[in-house]
Amino acid sequence: MMLTFESVVRTVSIEPRDLDRWIAERWVRPEGSAGAWLFREVDVARIHLILELRRDLAIDDEHLPLVLRLLDQVYDLRRRLKALTTAVEAQPAEVRDAILRLLGDETVE
Repeated sequence: MMLTFESVVRTVSIEPRDLDRWIAERWVRPEGSAGAWLFREVDVARIHLILELRRDLAIDDEHLPLVLRLLDQVYDLRRRLKALTTAVEAQPAEVRDAILRLLGDETVE
């Protein structure tokens, strides 16, 4: 389900000028164009994340881009690790065991 700019402002309780600036800074990347932005669930989650970083961790706007980039890298690494884990699990037992041995996992005998 996609949300409009106005519905995001209302449901998240964010100032429109802040959301406009975050879009301009590319901290949030909705679909569409100015005046007709459409936000996915992931965009709204990103807005909540930014609000939490600012409020709970007191991350200022100068340092927020760095924190967001680092978090994006962590999320990307987690996604890739999950895909790698799925690929390894799909291998025959002897291949999985060999990989675990190379990783130093003591559970493999």
